[in-house]
Amino acid sequence: MASEPKRPDLPMSRYPGERLGLPESGPQSVGRVGRRFAAITVDWIISVLVLMLISGRDYLTISSTAAGQLQLLGVFVALQILSIWAIGGSMGHRLLGLFVVNVHGGSLTWWRPIARSVLLALVVPALVWDSDQRGFHDKIAGTLLLKSR
Repeated sequence: MASEPKRPDLPMSRYPGERLGLPESGPQSVGRVGRRFAAITVDWIISVLVLMLISGRDYLTISSTAAGQLQLLGVFVALQILSIWAIGGSMGHRLLGLFVVNVHGGSLTWWRPIARSVLLALVVPALVWDSDQRGFHDKIAGTLLLKSR
C-alpha cells in the first residue's frame, strides 16, 4: 500500500487571516462570525421582502409550502449573485462593512459569485470553517470575506 506524501506542518495562526497575510483587525481583516451572521440575517429579510413584493403573498403563506420556501431560497441566491457582482458583496455584507474578494487577487470572475451563493444555499458548507474563518463555500469559490472598515 502506498503511503500518502507528508505535508509540512503549517504553524498555528494567532488570528484568522494571519496565514493569508491579512491584518488582525480593521480594514482588510477577515470578517468575523458576528458580522457574517448579522449580514446573512439582513440578506434573508431582504429576500423575504422582495418575494412578498413580487408575489403579493405574506410571509406565513410563502413559508408554509415547499414551493414557497424554494422560491424564497431562489430569491436569496439570485440577490447574492447579483449584489456580489454589482457591489462586491451582498446587501447585508455592505451594510455591515464587509466585502467579497478573490483570494488569489484580481477581480471576481463570473463563476465565483455563482459558486459561492449556490454553496451558501446548501447551508452545510457555510458551517464548515478553517482556521482563517473561511467557510467551505468561500474555499471552493476561491473567495474571502473581508472587513471594509
